[in-house]
Amino acid sequence: MKLIKLDAIDSTNDFLKALASQDELDNFTVVTAENQTKGKGQMGSKWQSESGKNLIMSALVKDFLYDNEQVFNLSIIVSLAVIETLNSFDIPDLSIKWPNDIMSYNKKIGGILIENTLKSDGRIVSVVGLGLNVNQTNFTELPHASSLAVITKNTFDKDILPELIIEKIQQKIDLWETNFDIFWKQYFNTLFRKGIPMPFKNLDPQASGQNFMGIIQGVSSVGKIQILLEDDSVSEFDIKEVQMLY
Repeated sequence: MKLIKLDAIDSTNDFLKALASQDELDNFTVVTAENQTKGKGQMGSKWQSESGKNLIMSALVKDFLYDNEQVFNLSIIVSLAVIETLNSFDIPDLSIKWPNDIMSYNKKIGGILIENTLKSDGRIVSVVGLGLNVNQTNFTELPHASSLAVITKNTFDKDILPELIIEKIQQKIDLWETNFDIFWKQYFNTLFRKGIPMPFKNLDPQASGQNFMGIIQGVSSVGKIQILLEDDSVSEFDIKEVQMLY
């Protein structure tokens, strides 16, 4: 694993994407930063992090995805790799809030943002961004957020985490062809609030932000969440179409 450590950067994902476009980088090259001024989350949201306290990393993954219909497979691999790494530190009650937020109890401790680039030769090159709240303890403006330190009342060496997580990602990629059904099942079994009636917000502009009740039933092969509605029908939504209310 090639590691590039930065003190401060606007976005590790943007930095690594720019680097990958100019140079033939090694697979699983990792960029970390102590501070990120323009961290990105899903749907253009900001990822806020206290300088020096948390894990901010991006990793280059290539030679795995070859079809746009397969891109969610990498989300499954990365989410499970993070969960397994945190399990080794005895972080309690871990789950994945669809599509790939990392939760402990009902608090968000991490977020994953995967950005894919289709190359002229048909290859898909992915930059996997991960923000993980490690030693930050102040979340006064983020009521749904927490950290490893808050949850366990311990401090952690965040610098050992990238290698552990990348090792898990590599292992799962190597095993994907023979174990993809097992990994999909593990992902579903780890889903936050699956099988429990809960409210959702419809983000479709035509629905005027209407709330509805539903039960998470699963995730489609392309990563859409499948929700059982009150009329006993099952509808699929992508990340821009629905918001979980909890």
